[in-house]
Amino acid sequence: MCRWLAYSGPEIYLEDLIIKPSRSLLVQSRFARENYVENLPGLPDGAFPTNGDGFGVAWYGTRERPGLYRDLRPAWSDKNLVNLAEQIKSGLFLAHLRAAYHGIVQRTNSHPFRHDCWTFQHNGEISGFEKIKRTLQFAVDEDLFSCIQGTTDSETAFFLALSFGLAEDPHQAMARMVGFVEAEMKKAGITDPFRLTCAFSDGKTLYAIRHATDDKPKTLYYNRTRDGLDEVINDAREAPNGGVTLLSEPIDDCPDNWVEVPSGSFVTVAGGQVKVEPFRPIPPGGPDPVKQG
Repeated sequence: MCRWLAYSGPEIYLEDLIIKPSRSLLVQSRFARENYVENLPGLPDGAFPTNGDGFGVAWYGTRERPGLYRDLRPAWSDKNLVNLAEQIKSGLFLAHLRAAYHGIVQRTNSHPFRHDCWTFQHNGEISGFEKIKRTLQFAVDEDLFSCIQGTTDSETAFFLALSFGLAEDPHQAMARMVGFVEAEMKKAGITDPFRLTCAFSDGKTLYAIRHATDDKPKTLYYNRTRDGLDEVINDAREAPNGGVTLLSEPIDDCPDNWVEVPSGSFVTVAGGQVKVEPFRPIPPGGPDPVKQG
């Protein structure tokens, strides 16, 4: 299990979400609560209360390419993270705590991943990744392949999405990426799930997906809308103060502050609005349900 959050809205200090809240991301690095099943040894269904296999922060400023700070150490032991978070202001940033499932603990395996203006972070797993890693990476565009620096399933999924047209149509590209991965899992006889709860951005719009082949996706929430009502599929409402936080786990002890995103959802955050749409994978050669509606 990993923990992450992503913010889009008026500029704030990174510490306002990562450090200061009572259940901040820094607290969750040692004491995560969501998706945790005590004494369950197996993965991926079990989850760790600690997320100490690296962390990272990506933030957008005046330049197109986002800033990026990643390390392989636990977030709770890195004073540089605290020092940076209290000085950096941003209107769009992503932060991630890693609990390693695929890939060794090294800096290049820490999220978020970055390519040009795009950033990506993930909570979940491609089960049986080792069996299909070669096939998946062969499908990455030749010009992008050399940009893969780490060994994780998450980074491979990111570069597959870029290869499938993430910059042109994020929803369709992600649906095709997931459909392709699921098809290769089926060919390889992998019956364990592909779980994808991720956030990604081009610096202008923030996106997220909550999906799992076994309908048991990792958690995803956003802060409650101004009118106090739950989000409705295909509806878009203004968020409080124009700022939206997407996250794996609430950063306070007030459940009424948060709306859970349904399984099988594609989330778009732009202009202080949250839009939640159905998300369905597109199998290779299959029709495009995004366009068909």
